[in-house]
Amino acid sequence: MIAARLGQAVLALFGMTLLVWALLPLTPGDPAERTIRGRGNLEPEPAQVAALRQELGLDRPLPEQYAVWLSKLVRGQLGISYRSKQPVERELASRVAATLLLAAGGVVVAVAIALPLALLAARHQDRWPDQAARMFALVGTSLPSFWIGLLLLDLFAVRLRWTSALAKPDLAHLPLPAFVLGLGLASVLTRILRAGLVGELGRRYALVMRARGAGQWHVLVRHALPNASLPGINVLALGIGGLLGGAAAVETVFTWPGMGLYIVDAIGARDLPVVQGFAVISAGIFILCNLGADLLAMTVDPRLRQQAQR
Repeated sequence: MIAARLGQAVLALFGMTLLVWALLPLTPGDPAERTIRGRGNLEPEPAQVAALRQELGLDRPLPEQYAVWLSKLVRGQLGISYRSKQPVERELASRVAATLLLAAGGVVVAVAIALPLALLAARHQDRWPDQAARMFALVGTSLPSFWIGLLLLDLFAVRLRWTSALAKPDLAHLPLPAFVLGLGLASVLTRILRAGLVGELGRRYALVMRARGAGQWHVLVRHALPNASLPGINVLALGIGGLLGGAAAVETVFTWPGMGLYIVDAIGARDLPVVQGFAVISAGIFILCNLGADLLAMTVDPRLRQQAQR
């Protein structure tokens, strides 16, 4: 089963590279001409465009361009930025630590909110704690993160002046953007865990334990939570991949100097190698997180291991 999952991950990574690269020829306009215009020359000469196309390898056949790009990608080379003329992997590597810090803070926020809310909702099913948790899950999933970020930034940075509007990638400026980033994941995780816990409390083993005198919290935390955690593990693993790849809006609102803010600037400048490199990294992280969730689920649940052996 592990070998099959690894093979599927490799095929998914290869298909992802093909899809990401294929977006380049489909983009409107000439990348060489856009690059020259981005450097300040608004009316480039045809000779200049042709020379840059040859320098960037855009005059070669498409299969050859893909083969060259894939061979460089395997060696860890993501191309050269049109704007800075620096390797894309170097540009992203200088910003990945800030994004990882923000994503880690978002995961901590999500788990710290979702786990107690789900336990309270399952313990008090159909009563006001359960209704409040479901309302939180609905509202947190519906509201866009950039809007929540702007409201909190206006409140805490502009009105109360408890923090700075220009965030720095350190622990002092982490709580507010991490809360905004983890709120959406916390909403989804609360709903999934709450549904799993309620389902487990209605199963026969939980009813038998209650009949034998076990307390509700003991049954809930000791037995129901481990059995209900598998869907939550999958959601959390995929959510981590989503946080790493989808932090652009939060980083832009809080001017957090991570990969998300950098990719927003690159999209505005039509810096396609940077966009391609970020897309490859984001998709690769998502695939690896999905693979890690499958392997962790097999480690936690012996039924999956038995199924794999059969």
